Amino acid sequence: MEVWLNAPVLKGHEGVDGLYSGQPGPDIYSEDGLLYRNHILIGGHVHIDSAEAQAKARSLAGSVEWILLTFEDWSMIPIENVIAATESTPTKVAAQIMKPVEAQGAGFALNIGVDALLCTEDCLESALVVKSIRLEESTSEDSCLGNNEQNVDLSLMTITDIQEGHSGDRVCVDLLSMLGEGEGMLVGSTAKAFVLIHGETIASKYVPTRPFRINAGSVDAYSYMADGRTKYLSELTSGDEVLIARNDGTSRKAIIGRMKIETRPFILLRFEDENTNEGHVFIQQAETVRLVIQNGEACSVTDLSVGDCIFGHSSTSTRHVGQSISASSEER
Repeated sequence: MEVWLNAPVLKGHEGVDGLYSGQPGPDIYSEDGLLYRNHILIGGHVHIDSAEAQAKARSLAGSVEWILLTFEDWSMIPIENVIAATESTPTKVAAQIMKPVEAQGAGFALNIGVDALLCTEDCLESALVVKSIRLEESTSEDSCLGNNEQNVDLSLMTITDIQEGHSGDRVCVDLLSMLGEGEGMLVGSTAKAFVLIHGETIASKYVPTRPFRINAGSVDAYSYMADGRTKYLSELTSGDEVLIARNDGTSRKAIIGRMKIETRPFILLRFEDENTNEGHVFIQQAETVRLVIQNGEACSVTDLSVGDCIFGHSSTSTRHVGQSISASSEER
């Protein structure tokens, strides 16, 4: 993402990709609805003051390199609509911001964001912060595509014992995105064995669905994060990125919106993988808490039996402050 500064001179600002002027000049400028860079036509300039102006901007998608949006009254909706129109085209979108708070809105609109922010000096710091975040996210995504760090192998675990788990503090993880059927979090009471706990996406006759929620387990359990680290459920907080997995091996990251911790009765579930490596987890004793069984369906923890096979993840490494290390350890 670029930052265009609406100023006569650069004054040594690092991170600024170009100067903008409403009059012909040596860098970026607009004239008669056209956008130029170094006196070369690169696109169109549309001043958004009506629905007709928005329609004109959208009509340029795919036919120009850049569309610059400026505003009579700044609004997110035209930015989103033009981004949507240009998403499958090579056309890039630049948008004017008038207040620092608008930088994040334009920079992450539709979870895509504009390709350039046009700002004055008083908004420059916010624009550069958004540019930095976008660069970090792009680098992280490229890294994940290259080495597939975000994926985790799932296998079947056999339930060896089911016991009453007494009462304790249970953690619900509420996400900023909706969960689909088959999706859940990897949770376990040891760093070497996790089970796939399904989201609350399945209807019950007693309570409504919470398709953004995972009733994850006890506060002492590990949760698998999007970057491959682990955190205790008690350590999770809003803004953290957790790994959301499916039994078919696909995964994605999701951001936590809030945590909900309450005292509830538990079931203690013990299981082992195909190599007889053992694990366990404390899960709330409730029909709405489900694990993914061998046929790929979500099964309530209250309906599970010894000998049932559930999906999970095994690891041979131990953890130090959430980081996988090769040192030996024993967890029970």
